[in-house]
Amino acid sequence: MTSRIDLHTHSTASDGTLDPAELMRAAAAAGLDVVAITDHDTTDGWEPALRALPPGLRLVRGAELSCRWDGEQPPVPLHLLAYLFDPEHPELVAELTRVRAARLARGERMVDLLRADGIDVDWPEILALAGGGTVGRPHIAQALIRAGLVATTTEAFGPEWLGERYRLPKEDIDVFRAVRLIRAAGGVAVFAHPRASRRGRIVPDELIAELAAAGLVGLEADHEDHSPAERAHVRGLAAELGLLVTGSSDFHGSHKTVRLGAFTTGVNAYERIVAAASGVTEVASG
Repeated sequence: MTSRIDLHTHSTASDGTLDPAELMRAAAAAGLDVVAITDHDTTDGWEPALRALPPGLRLVRGAELSCRWDGEQPPVPLHLLAYLFDPEHPELVAELTRVRAARLARGERMVDLLRADGIDVDWPEILALAGGGTVGRPHIAQALIRAGLVATTTEAFGPEWLGERYRLPKEDIDVFRAVRLIRAAGGVAVFAHPRASRRGRIVPDELIAELAAAGLVGLEADHEDHSPAERAHVRGLAAELGLLVTGSSDFHGSHKTVRLGAFTTGVNAYERIVAAASGVTEVASG
């Protein structure tokens, strides 16, 4: 059975820097046996990834859904990893379409704010950089880097730039609705980096318990944004709630320094995800 399993990666279909075919080749070169493509709020990378799937590599088709929890004000942004769901499920398709349109409008408004302060960034250039993929802050960050205003994506995501001053809220999916939609589409929902304090506010364990009761299947514990203590906390919470635990790179290409396979998922957790799925997107083998 396979042992090198990375269940969280991004391509140019959203905010990664490798196109889906390049991502598949990179996954094989990194020694992975299983890789999931989980672009933000889109399945556009699935078909090109399938066509380029190298021999010996298995592909789990998925997406990372932009969600929110309204239990605090302002609402807390969250991410759910959805695996092996039906990409034609009408309600889920409608929500993903709405979120992508909102991301596009948000990106243009953020650029307008930058330009109003005399910062020379160009919206058509950013759209071209996205190449038809879901527009996100990393694309605007690249424009700031090219303009010589920041050195890295991390700096661009700081409070003086896209972290606070020029950041606008997204129109995300209510997290409980997202879990229901993933289940209705035959998919499996895993909470992405649930304890990453460096990303902002930490959601309470009580929320995760409520999501588990609503159909959440797992928690992503091993992630570059989790400290050892945070990973241990997530593992303990998963054990308490009967949830599976995953580990993933959250690879974005050159937007991040983390490597493919830097964190991996155990075979048992992977098999539980596959067994729990009833969508039409079975694991594909190259």
